[in-house]
Amino acid sequence: METERMIKLYGMKMSNYYSLTKALLVEKGLDFEEVEAPPSQEEDSLQRSPMGKMPSIEVDGQFMSESLAIFHYLEKLKPEPALLPADPFAAGKAIELACHAKLDVELVARRCLPEMLFKKPVSDETKEQVRSDLARGMKAVSRLIVCDPYAAGKEFSIADLYIYYSFGLASMLAKNVAGVDLLADQPAIAELMGRLAERPSIATVTAEAAS
Repeated sequence: METERMIKLYGMKMSNYYSLTKALLVEKGLDFEEVEAPPSQEEDSLQRSPMGKMPSIEVDGQFMSESLAIFHYLEKLKPEPALLPADPFAAGKAIELACHAKLDVELVARRCLPEMLFKKPVSDETKEQVRSDLARGMKAVSRLIVCDPYAAGKEFSIADLYIYYSFGLASMLAKNVAGVDLLADQPAIAELMGRLAERPSIATVTAEAAS
Protein backbone atom coordinates (compact mmCIF):
# COMPACT_ATOMS: atom_id res chain seq x y z
CA MET A 1 0.00 0.00 0.00
CA GLU A 2 1.22 3.48 -0.86
CA THR A 3 2.22 5.67 2.08
CA GLU A 4 -0.61 7.97 3.08
CA ARG A 5 -0.14 11.51 1.81
CA MET A 6 -1.85 14.79 2.58
CA ILE A 7 -4.59 15.31 0.03
CA LYS A 8 -6.03 18.67 -0.96
CA LEU A 9 -9.65 18.59 -2.10
CA TYR A 10 -10.64 21.44 -4.43
CA GLY A 11 -14.20 22.53 -5.13
CA MET A 12 -17.26 23.87 -3.35
CA LYS A 13 -19.62 22.34 -0.82
CA MET A 14 -22.63 22.98 -3.09
CA SER A 15 -21.36 20.42 -5.62
CA ASN A 16 -22.76 16.92 -5.26
CA TYR A 17 -19.59 15.39 -6.72
CA TYR A 18 -17.45 17.42 -4.34
CA SER A 19 -19.60 16.09 -1.51
CA LEU A 20 -19.30 12.55 -2.87
CA THR A 21 -15.52 12.81 -2.99
CA LYS A 22 -15.38 14.30 0.49
CA ALA A 23 -17.54 11.43 1.79
CA LEU A 24 -15.10 9.01 0.14
CA LEU A 25 -12.19 10.60 1.98
CA VAL A 26 -14.08 10.51 5.28
CA GLU A 27 -15.12 6.89 4.67
CA LYS A 28 -11.49 5.94 4.03
CA GLY A 29 -10.32 7.76 7.16
CA LEU A 30 -7.80 9.80 5.17
CA ASP A 31 -6.47 13.20 6.20
CA PHE A 32 -7.31 15.95 3.74
CA GLU A 33 -7.49 19.70 3.41
CA GLU A 34 -10.42 21.44 1.75
CA VAL A 35 -9.65 24.29 -0.65
CA GLU A 36 -12.60 26.36 -1.86
CA ALA A 37 -12.31 26.62 -5.63
CA PRO A 38 -15.33 27.38 -7.87
CA PRO A 39 -15.51 26.11 -11.46
CA SER A 40 -13.31 28.26 -13.67
CA GLN A 41 -11.62 28.41 -17.05
CA GLU A 42 -8.59 30.15 -15.56
CA GLU A 43 -5.26 28.41 -16.12
CA ASP A 44 -4.72 27.42 -12.49
CA SER A 45 -8.12 25.72 -12.46
CA LEU A 46 -7.49 23.96 -15.78
CA GLN A 47 -4.23 22.58 -14.40
CA ARG A 48 -6.25 20.87 -11.66
CA SER A 49 -9.16 19.83 -13.87
CA PRO A 50 -8.88 19.99 -17.71
CA MET A 51 -12.52 21.13 -18.01
CA GLY A 52 -12.34 23.45 -15.01
CA LYS A 53 -14.95 21.43 -13.11
CA MET A 54 -15.33 20.24 -9.52
CA PRO A 55 -13.96 18.34 -7.71
CA SER A 56 -10.25 17.79 -8.09
CA ILE A 57 -7.53 16.68 -5.72
CA GLU A 58 -3.86 17.52 -5.31
CA VAL A 59 -1.31 15.02 -4.03
CA ASP A 60 2.38 15.98 -3.86
CA GLY A 61 1.89 18.71 -6.45
CA GLN A 62 0.04 16.42 -8.87
CA PHE A 63 -3.62 16.85 -9.76
CA MET A 64 -6.52 14.55 -10.56
CA SER A 65 -10.12 15.30 -11.52
CA GLU A 66 -13.32 13.25 -12.00
CA SER A 67 -14.85 11.60 -8.96
CA LEU A 68 -14.63 8.05 -10.34
CA ALA A 69 -10.92 8.45 -11.14
CA ILE A 70 -10.34 9.86 -7.66
CA PHE A 71 -12.19 6.89 -6.20
CA HIS A 72 -9.92 4.44 -8.02
CA TYR A 73 -6.87 6.26 -6.67
CA LEU A 74 -8.19 6.28 -3.09
CA GLU A 75 -9.15 2.60 -3.28
CA LYS A 76 -5.56 1.76 -4.27
CA LEU A 77 -4.09 4.19 -1.76
CA LYS A 78 -6.05 2.76 1.15
CA PRO A 79 -7.74 -0.57 0.33
CA GLU A 80 -9.46 -0.77 3.71
CA PRO A 81 -12.26 -0.19 4.25
CA ALA A 82 -12.95 -1.58 0.80
CA LEU A 83 -15.56 0.24 -1.25
CA LEU A 84 -15.74 -2.42 -3.94
CA PRO A 85 -16.72 -6.08 -3.52
CA ALA A 86 -13.80 -8.53 -3.49
CA ASP A 87 -15.33 -10.56 -6.32
CA PRO A 88 -14.18 -9.03 -9.65
CA PHE A 89 -17.54 -9.37 -11.38
CA ALA A 90 -19.43 -7.95 -8.40
CA ALA A 91 -16.96 -5.05 -8.33
CA GLY A 92 -17.67 -4.39 -11.99
CA LYS A 93 -21.42 -4.48 -11.34
CA ALA A 94 -21.04 -1.89 -8.57
CA ILE A 95 -19.23 0.46 -10.97
CA GLU A 96 -21.84 -0.27 -13.65
CA LEU A 97 -24.62 0.80 -11.27
CA ALA A 98 -22.71 3.95 -10.30
CA CYS A 99 -22.27 4.88 -13.97
CA HIS A 100 -25.95 4.43 -14.80
CA ALA A 101 -26.99 6.51 -11.79
CA LYS A 102 -24.67 9.30 -12.90
CA LEU A 103 -25.12 9.19 -16.68
CA ASP A 104 -28.74 8.11 -17.11
CA VAL A 105 -30.38 9.85 -14.14
CA GLU A 106 -28.31 12.67 -12.66
CA LEU A 107 -26.94 14.09 -15.91
CA VAL A 108 -30.40 13.91 -17.48
CA ALA A 109 -31.97 15.85 -14.61
CA ARG A 110 -29.08 18.34 -14.79
CA ARG A 111 -30.60 19.75 -17.98
CA CYS A 112 -33.08 21.46 -15.64
CA LEU A 113 -30.35 23.09 -13.56
CA PRO A 114 -30.40 26.51 -15.32
CA GLU A 115 -34.03 27.07 -14.29
CA MET A 116 -33.60 26.10 -10.66
CA LEU A 117 -30.17 27.61 -10.06
CA PHE A 118 -30.06 30.61 -12.38
CA LYS A 119 -33.80 31.27 -12.94
CA LYS A 120 -33.33 30.75 -16.68
CA PRO A 121 -36.50 29.01 -17.94
CA VAL A 122 -36.07 25.60 -19.50
CA SER A 123 -38.29 24.97 -22.53
CA ASP A 124 -41.33 22.73 -22.30
CA GLU A 125 -39.76 20.54 -24.97
CA THR A 126 -36.66 20.08 -22.83
CA LYS A 127 -38.74 19.26 -19.78
CA GLU A 128 -40.73 16.69 -21.71
CA GLN A 129 -37.54 15.09 -23.01
CA VAL A 130 -36.12 15.08 -19.48
CA ARG A 131 -39.23 13.31 -18.18
CA SER A 132 -38.96 10.69 -20.92
CA ASP A 133 -35.22 10.15 -20.47
CA LEU A 134 -35.52 10.02 -16.68
CA ALA A 135 -38.13 7.27 -16.97
CA ARG A 136 -35.73 5.25 -19.12
CA GLY A 137 -32.83 5.96 -16.77
CA MET A 138 -34.78 4.91 -13.70
CA LYS A 139 -35.80 1.67 -15.42
CA ALA A 140 -32.14 0.99 -16.18
CA VAL A 141 -31.10 1.64 -12.58
CA SER A 142 -33.96 -0.48 -11.22
CA ARG A 143 -32.67 -3.44 -13.27
CA LEU A 144 -29.29 -3.17 -11.56
CA ILE A 145 -29.84 -1.92 -8.03
CA VAL A 146 -30.09 -4.55 -5.30
CA CYS A 147 -31.00 -2.74 -2.04
CA ASP A 148 -30.16 -5.86 -0.01
CA PRO A 149 -29.41 -3.93 2.06
CA TYR A 150 -27.06 -1.72 0.04
CA ALA A 151 -27.18 -0.55 -3.55
CA ALA A 152 -24.98 -3.30 -4.98
CA GLY A 153 -25.52 -6.02 -2.38
CA LYS A 154 -24.58 -6.93 1.17
CA GLU A 155 -21.77 -4.40 1.66
CA PHE A 156 -21.61 -0.61 1.45
CA SER A 157 -19.76 0.36 -1.74
CA ILE A 158 -18.99 3.17 -4.15
CA ALA A 159 -22.37 2.43 -5.75
CA ASP A 160 -24.13 3.69 -2.62
CA LEU A 161 -22.29 7.01 -2.75
CA TYR A 162 -23.19 7.50 -6.41
CA ILE A 163 -26.81 6.57 -5.78
CA TYR A 164 -27.04 8.98 -2.84
CA TYR A 165 -25.33 11.96 -4.42
CA SER A 166 -26.70 11.44 -7.95
CA PHE A 167 -30.28 10.86 -6.86
CA GLY A 168 -30.17 13.62 -4.25
CA LEU A 169 -29.62 16.29 -6.89
CA ALA A 170 -31.65 14.55 -9.59
CA SER A 171 -34.71 14.17 -7.34
CA MET A 172 -34.66 17.86 -6.46
CA LEU A 173 -34.31 18.99 -10.07
CA ALA A 174 -36.89 16.53 -11.37
CA LYS A 175 -39.48 17.59 -8.83
CA ASN A 176 -38.92 21.35 -8.84
CA VAL A 177 -38.52 21.85 -12.58
CA ALA A 178 -39.90 18.83 -14.45
CA GLY A 179 -42.68 17.99 -11.98
CA VAL A 180 -41.52 14.39 -11.55
CA ASP A 181 -41.25 12.50 -8.26
CA LEU A 182 -38.25 10.39 -9.15
CA LEU A 183 -38.69 7.88 -6.33
CA ALA A 184 -42.49 7.67 -6.24
CA ASP A 185 -42.44 4.16 -7.70
CA GLN A 186 -39.12 3.17 -6.11
CA PRO A 187 -39.82 2.55 -2.39
CA ALA A 188 -36.71 0.40 -1.93
CA ILE A 189 -34.45 3.13 -3.31
CA ALA A 190 -36.24 5.77 -1.24
CA GLU A 191 -35.69 3.68 1.89
CA LEU A 192 -32.04 3.18 0.97
CA MET A 193 -31.59 6.94 0.52
CA GLY A 194 -32.94 7.50 4.02
CA ARG A 195 -30.55 4.98 5.53
CA LEU A 196 -27.58 6.33 3.60
CA ALA A 197 -28.30 9.85 4.88
CA GLU A 198 -27.59 8.54 8.38
CA ARG A 199 -24.26 6.92 7.51
CA PRO A 200 -21.54 8.76 9.48
CA SER A 201 -19.45 9.76 6.44
CA ILE A 202 -22.45 11.17 4.58
CA ALA A 203 -23.97 12.75 7.68
CA THR A 204 -20.65 14.48 8.41
CA VAL A 205 -20.46 15.93 4.91
CA THR A 206 -24.08 17.11 5.08
CA ALA A 207 -23.60 18.76 8.47
CA GLU A 208 -20.41 20.54 7.44
CA ALA A 209 -21.97 21.75 4.18
CA ALA A 210 -24.76 23.37 6.18
CA SER A 211 -22.41 25.09 8.63
